[in-house]
Amino acid sequence: MDGRLVAIEPAIPFGDCPLCPEGHANLCPAIRFSGHADLDGSMREWMAWPSRNLFPLPDGLSATDGAMLEPLGVAIHTVDLAHVRPGSSVGVFGAGPIGLLCLQVAKAAGAARLVATDLSSRPHRLQAAAALGAESFPAGDGEEAAAIREAVGGHGLDVAIEAAGVQAAVDAAVESARPGGRVVLAGIPAEERTSVRASSARRKGLTIAFVRRMKHTYPRAIALAAAGRVDLRSMVTHRFPLAEAAEAFEVAARREGMKVVICP
Repeated sequence: MDGRLVAIEPAIPFGDCPLCPEGHANLCPAIRFSGHADLDGSMREWMAWPSRNLFPLPDGLSATDGAMLEPLGVAIHTVDLAHVRPGSSVGVFGAGPIGLLCLQVAKAAGAARLVATDLSSRPHRLQAAAALGAESFPAGDGEEAAAIREAVGGHGLDVAIEAAGVQAAVDAAVESARPGGRVVLAGIPAEERTSVRASSARRKGLTIAFVRRMKHTYPRAIALAAAGRVDLRSMVTHRFPLAEAAEAFEVAARREGMKVVICP
């Protein structure tokens, strides 16, 4: 890339499986991902990577902005699956970095009403969601779904995006969605199984979709960031040098802020 600053797509699909030629490289069963399993990550001075996975950054976007394009790409893919329409109401259940980026992308897609939930023990996340224009609801007592339905007019949300990776958030998303609405599960659960309450999901005729990473989103992510349609920099609350990587992971595990970036 001749010394140019680039964003790195961390996923390397096999390329010749039945899914890759159909445009579903994110579902490739032989995909390799930077820092996962036996593939080294990028906490090193030099890194060789396929040129097709490198995306030059325009002037005005920093290396940290480039690092944030991967979570933004996940948010774009999530909102694509959500089929957000102009004027729709969208709720995000889990206001971490992915959830907050989903709020921004949904707003850019035309959502007129935004709501967000997170644990009351993480008030900084609720405050961040409010700063992005979302009505914030503390989660954890099981009553947030009723409060959200009442806030948006009684029937519920057009789209409910679960971005917490916990069953309580899945339940709240399903209960908050309107009849005929869509529920998109973007969180990665610690447990092997995720369930929905059939008496709600079936009777409301909900469409439920699962998110697997992202799908050809880097050009769109760069365009959104370059146009100022999303705020990437407020998502990065901590920066550490490579020598303090262990502390960076500890801060991230404690959920003290939003995104933690290690700067080599």
